Amino acid sequence: MESPLLSVNGLKVHFPVHGGVLKRQIGAVRAVDDVSLTIAPGETLGLVGESGCGKSTLGKAIVRLYRPNAGQIVFEGRDITRASQSQIRPLRRDMQMIFQDPSESLNARHSVRSILEEPYIIHNIGTKEERRRWVNELLDRVGLPSSSADKYSFEFSGGQRQRIGIARAIALKPKLIICDEPVSALDVSVQSQVLNLMLELQQEMGLAYLFIAHDLAVVKHISDRVAVMYLGKIVELADADEIYRDPRHAYTQALLSAIPVADPRAKKKRILLEGDVPSPINPPAGSAFGHRISHPLYEQTMDKDLRLTELSPDHFVAADPCCLSPADYAAVAKASQ
Repeated sequence: MESPLLSVNGLKVHFPVHGGVLKRQIGAVRAVDDVSLTIAPGETLGLVGESGCGKSTLGKAIVRLYRPNAGQIVFEGRDITRASQSQIRPLRRDMQMIFQDPSESLNARHSVRSILEEPYIIHNIGTKEERRRWVNELLDRVGLPSSSADKYSFEFSGGQRQRIGIARAIALKPKLIICDEPVSALDVSVQSQVLNLMLELQQEMGLAYLFIAHDLAVVKHISDRVAVMYLGKIVELADADEIYRDPRHAYTQALLSAIPVADPRAKKKRILLEGDVPSPINPPAGSAFGHRISHPLYEQTMDKDLRLTELSPDHFVAADPCCLSPADYAAVAKASQ
């Protein structure tokens, strides 16, 4: 069996909350709370969930833009969890990121050529002539004319700016790209063009993606596997076709029921969620989703280990009686013993 390109084990990212006259720490936002996952070379893992569930924080922690509080990040067999910035810098060639809003991630004061040459300059790669040629090749690869190099990012449309962001991400031929909702700010017609470009680049370059999104229809189009995240934790993880065909966790079922159907005559049962998302500053002691929907079995989950358990081959769900059918919960409870 091929070793994973990326392995995340029990990762936690908490942000301190300060208050009072002396601004002492009075709590913490548990943005990522004990997350484990793997990504194989050339694979796309989709990461979905509502806004504020910790998806972007997890992605930024993986590339070490945030420092984890606990857990482990292993990239190509090397533990980078506690690596210093000088140790991380060489790895930036193999780990890149595409941000949600290209208008903010691209420096409006720099020309496109300057933006795309910067990775080569930082890593001291190539001569000035070679960098100029590589920039033209990058622009051509993402579907932009070479004349774009002398313009500034604000002169382009949103879709074109995201293509520039993708060009910057692939400049150093990385092995893993964290895609933080790369199409959510784009028009629907442009989304498909950018997604198809990303799929083409993946096939050509053997890229692995962590594709973060809240649109499950988009995730289904691009992902090999899908992880569903709720309040800082992964609650279901399975093959993309499997999770769309047979979701087991109640939260996954609710998300999938919200996907619009193209046929206006088709009838689809929508699962409307009641209650509010618990605060990550003071999360429930038991099932976070069970607490939200006031499930009668919530008290049974207090201070219990609701970790991911393999329900069927390569299909993992949280061992949570509030969110599984009685038969599924009996199966995972037996498997976790």
